[in-house]
Amino acid sequence: MENRSNKFLLTGPPGCGKTTLIRKIVQKLDLPWRGFTTEEVRGAKGKRIGFDVVTTDGRRGPLARVDFSGPRVGRYGVDLQFLEEVVLPVMTVRPGTFILLDEIGKMECLSPFFTAAVAALMESPSPLLGTVALGGAPFIREVRRHPQAELVEVTVRNRDELAEEICKKIESWKGKG
Repeated sequence: MENRSNKFLLTGPPGCGKTTLIRKIVQKLDLPWRGFTTEEVRGAKGKRIGFDVVTTDGRRGPLARVDFSGPRVGRYGVDLQFLEEVVLPVMTVRPGTFILLDEIGKMECLSPFFTAAVAALMESPSPLLGTVALGGAPFIREVRRHPQAELVEVTVRNRDELAEEICKKIESWKGKG
């Protein structure tokens, strides 16, 4: 891993363990995180029916469900109101904080307010740990190619060893937030 910046973006195919890895890192490091993680929501017979967002200040709510109306990504309707009213406020820079964004993906990028917030965070001096989709909208490609981003591909094979490497790197960011 290169030592270019204090912006780590984890990428990889769905199901490779990006969110699991990001949670492991956050749990290992006692740092003042601001942001959110995502979780799959499963229904009857374990079938995925949507996604929730969990903010670092403890709020939880729906990002998408198969039965939601509104903007769609695949079979999911996205709740942009929840994203904008609850998630955006925890995506703000405060001195000494570390930004956590899981994930910068197709659903989240339906909100122009979300994309504007991510763009501002990428330009800010605040340390950032996030996950980003492999493909998608032009904005996702811009984030992946951002000059301040260190893009790390997560695979089932490397995700466990990456946790320790990334923790060491983030520990070196202390005092830079």
